[in-house]
Amino acid sequence: MISRHRTQQAAKIIIWVAALATLGVMFWILYQVLEEGLPLLRLEFLLDSPRQMGRTGGIFSTIVGTVALTAVAILIATPLGVGTAVFLREYTRESRISRVIRFGTDCLAGVPSIIFGLFGFVFFVIFLRMGWSILSGGLTLATMILPTIICTAEEAVKSVPYSFREVSYGLGATRWQTIRKVVLPNAFPGILTGVLLSVGRSVGETAAVILTAGSSFLMPDSIFSPIRTMAVHFYILAREGISMEMAYATGAALILLILAINAVANWLLFRHVHRG
Repeated sequence: MISRHRTQQAAKIIIWVAALATLGVMFWILYQVLEEGLPLLRLEFLLDSPRQMGRTGGIFSTIVGTVALTAVAILIATPLGVGTAVFLREYTRESRISRVIRFGTDCLAGVPSIIFGLFGFVFFVIFLRMGWSILSGGLTLATMILPTIICTAEEAVKSVPYSFREVSYGLGATRWQTIRKVVLPNAFPGILTGVLLSVGRSVGETAAVILTAGSSFLMPDSIFSPIRTMAVHFYILAREGISMEMAYATGAALILLILAINAVANWLLFRHVHRG
């Protein structure tokens, strides 16, 4: 019979192997892309627009497209997500409505991105006649990142001690005043963490963006203009074999951007946990 000590040691070894294997795969991917792409990352590459289907030039228009698309998605999803989280935690107890909302959120979180893309293409692009545009892509991405914002915002609101609310109510504040002046400011770091994680997902999305925002090299002049994001640009360059050098350079810029976003999100989460 195996002793509990040996079982614990075996479990610890398995967990360490799994963790190291995950880190190994991550560092191998980062090393391969960054080794090929970093030497090509120059200022003119970042500030020049693509030419000859992306074989030459830079990625400036794709950077603008990525920022515009992500901004639209975040501006739409953040108020909805935070509002839903506040409703679930401050305005309702555990009930059929809250269970339905949480069930729907969990279902949305598990839907593949290509399904969101197909929905966005049928509803926003065709039915609402928005065409391939920043608005269509932003609305589609907003539905994708909504579960992340709801879950993180709800946990952030939940982490605010109830004593803070009692003090506010004791001073004569209404529920909305308490939420606006006490709950949300204290939950802000956690909410911001969820928003930044959602930004990272939006920046790296491809399938849903191709179907809803298009793949145009032209500089957008309104939210109804089609665009090409950095992730889509990297995917097309690599898939069609247009230029692996440009693909690696775009991939390196994209990885550095996502790493920076996740680093900031983790720092804010660490700060929020230790302050709590």
